[in-house]
Formats: sequence, C-alpha cells, structure tokens
Amino acid sequence: MIASKVLKMKRIVIKVGSAVLTEENKIAKERMLRMITFIADLKQKYDVVLVSSGAVAAGYDALQIDKNVAANKRALAAAGQPILMESYKKKFDHYGIHTAQILLVEADFESKRRITMLQEIVNVHLANGIVPIINENDVTSRPEELFGDNDQLSAQLANVIDAELLVLLSDIDGYFDKNPTEHDDAVLRPQVNEITKEELNDTHTSNNLFATGGIVTKLKAANFMMDHGRKMFLCNGFDLSAVQSFLLDDIQTEGTLFFKH
Repeated sequence: MIASKVLKMKRIVIKVGSAVLTEENKIAKERMLRMITFIADLKQKYDVVLVSSGAVAAGYDALQIDKNVAANKRALAAAGQPILMESYKKKFDHYGIHTAQILLVEADFESKRRITMLQEIVNVHLANGIVPIINENDVTSRPEELFGDNDQLSAQLANVIDAELLVLLSDIDGYFDKNPTEHDDAVLRPQVNEITKEELNDTHTSNNLFATGGIVTKLKAANFMMDHGRKMFLCNGFDLSAVQSFLLDDIQTEGTLFFKH
C-alpha cells in the first residue's frame, strides 16, 4: 500500500526563503499561513516536501545578537528552529496535516547509505500524509559541511527523492533578462532552457538581511535540476497567484520555468 501510493502521486519540492517567511526580524505569520493553505490544496494533487529557511531569523526575535559571528549564527539557529517549527505545526494543524523535521548537511548527499536513509524517511512521511520540513543543520555543522543556502539543498533533495519539479518561492517574480532593480526595461523570461557560465558567475545578491541566497544561487539550483532532467519554477512567494495557477490549473501566468528540451 505504501509503495503504490508513493508511485501514484506526483512529487514536488517547494523551497521558501527567509525573505518571504520573515518580516522585521520576525516570522511573517499571515504570509506563512497563506503558503500553508496553498500546500494543503496542493496535497490533493501532489506529494509535497517543504524546504524552509527562517530559523536564524526566527532566533533573532528571541536572541538579538550579531549573526555574522559564526557562534552567534549557530545560537540563533538553535533558538529559532523550534520557534519556526512551532509556527508551522500550529498552522498545519488547522488542516489536520502532520509535519516532520529533517535537518541535513552537504555530506548527507555524498553517501549512498545516507541518501538511502533519507529516501526511506521521506517516502514513509509522504505515504502517510506527513509534510517533511527540511532545513540545513546550522547548529552543529562546520561551514564547509553546509551548502550555505537552501536553493542548493532543495535542488539536491529534489533529485535524490525523485521529485519532478522544484518550486522556489522568492522575493522576485522570476528570472529577468537583466537586473530589474537597476533596469526599468527588464523583461521577465517565462522559460529558460539553458544557463550560461556568465549568468552562473554573476554577482547579484539577496536583498534581505537573513537571506543567504540571491539570483545566482537560484540559477545554480536550476542548472542542477536541468542537468538531471528535472524542472524548476521560480516565482513570487509574496503573491502566490502565479504558483497557484501553475501547479493547480496548469497555466503559467508569471514566473520562470527552467527545463531542457
């Protein structure tokens, strides 16, 4: 029964960043609730795995120390992770959906034994209607053991659990032909089939104090997905209308879909 259900449902990974999840150094609760309501709707059609940033930002609300100091960042993550998970649990409870927490590091994707364990755990969760919520283990890991941003983690995860699509909910509407913060005539690219080396080496960074990614980390995640025969959809996480249309109605109104022909 478990195996047949896992095979029957389409599987997607949704990644949400700190820029979307937090506001004024606190969890944006209404925004989080809108996302969870959306995930509850998605579960009628997909098996959903959630990759969530926000632990360090949530910890800052309880422990206001400089996150740029390595030990402080670990302390913030340790304080913030239960705050973040409690917020998720309360909101998912509204829909009768159970959640689970999985904390990972880069080495978890370099060992066949660890990959198999991860696959088995995710399969059991999804087969039983549980939404796994995944984040990096910032607390006990050295910097070299971490991806450094959840864009890369979510792409690796999507590949090993055989998800056909990665969705990045971001503070931007998609991928533009030029930086929209610097160019008023920037045009959104609805589909991208190839990413150049110049694009992967660009210097665009995030706009949020607690966000560790930027457009380049998203492009690297997209490139990884495309190289492994999978798709990625980059869209706005503040306004969920584009991702709702794309995933629930199979209509792309905005956002950028990355895939190889």
